[in-house]
Amino acid sequence: MPIHVTHIDHCSVLITDVAKARHFYGDVLGLREIPAPKEFDFVALWYDLGGTYLHLLLKDKPDTISPRHFCLHVSDCAAARMELSSKGLTIDETVKIDAADRFFVRDPDGNRIELLQWQRPYEPERDGNYRA
Repeated sequence: MPIHVTHIDHCSVLITDVAKARHFYGDVLGLREIPAPKEFDFVALWYDLGGTYLHLLLKDKPDTISPRHFCLHVSDCAAARMELSSKGLTIDETVKIDAADRFFVRDPDGNRIELLQWQRPYEPERDGNYRA
């Protein structure tokens, strides 16, 4: 019997400074921190994204800088771009998708974060293209 996946539950990223991470994810991005499971014997910050979660794991050194990323859906990408830019974040524009507005920022450890607003539903038959 095939596995029935319903959605992505969470994404984990590495952080090296709890105070800087809390400021960035809580104050700058406005995410709501929730307590990590009491059974954990290590530092992990959890953020509730409305039923999907972001886990920040404290490590001695940051992850390698790469194009890997997670994406946060926003209701108004233009407003998010202006708000984050006004807070001093570098906005990295990227390939335009006809159905969406999107851009990237990086957290204090260099983790890449996409912010995206779908302007119409993505229709794979119309909007997609397989490439190998």
